[in-house]
Amino acid sequence: MRYSPEHKAETHARIVRKASVRLREKGAHGVGVADLMKEAGLTHGGFYAHFESREALVVEAFGYAIDRSVERWRKLLDELPPQKRLAAIVDGYLSPEHRDDPGHGCAVPALGAEIARESARTRKAFAAKLEELIELFADYIVDVPRKTARKRASAMLATLMGTIVMARVTGSGELSDEILSSGREVALAIATDGAPAGKPPARGAAKKAAKKPAPAKR
Repeated sequence: MRYSPEHKAETHARIVRKASVRLREKGAHGVGVADLMKEAGLTHGGFYAHFESREALVVEAFGYAIDRSVERWRKLLDELPPQKRLAAIVDGYLSPEHRDDPGHGCAVPALGAEIARESARTRKAFAAKLEELIELFADYIVDVPRKTARKRASAMLATLMGTIVMARVTGSGELSDEILSSGREVALAIATDGAPAGKPPARGAAKKAAKKPAPAKR
């Protein structure tokens, strides 16, 4: 039976949606093509009618997951007052709900370590989507030059992702909650000040302070 182009497009989209969840849950190599197709209600043999390779599906599913994340973040943040947006990013990303539901969470910490070992093509696609996240968060770091906003956004995102990975590794107990709490504090400090709370002043600042003349004796 021949299907219409619309039917094929709908089927393709369904496979990508299902794969984006399962890959985040199980990892890039934790679930097979046959299982993915079965979950989408299709046979293994129909896979190559939609994708040239398993790698192509991984790239598309990852891109889909990031695109949905960017849409959700923008919708949420644009509805908030500017002064609450960075805290909303940090609190939402480093929440117990995100920690406990990788299948519907950010694809970067869920798949990043595996993607780093994939082909140059896959890593390039991954990097392009990662840059979209950096640009998204930089949009909400205001009152600084764009270069500074990007730098802070990159550091904040690295902190968020590293924190969520550590929190997932340690489960959902007291240590995991402590990691989330510490990560929230540091990530927000990076985004707003450019440095974690408690960081010592720069050498130049310290020298200037040291050179201040002592108060005159009376």
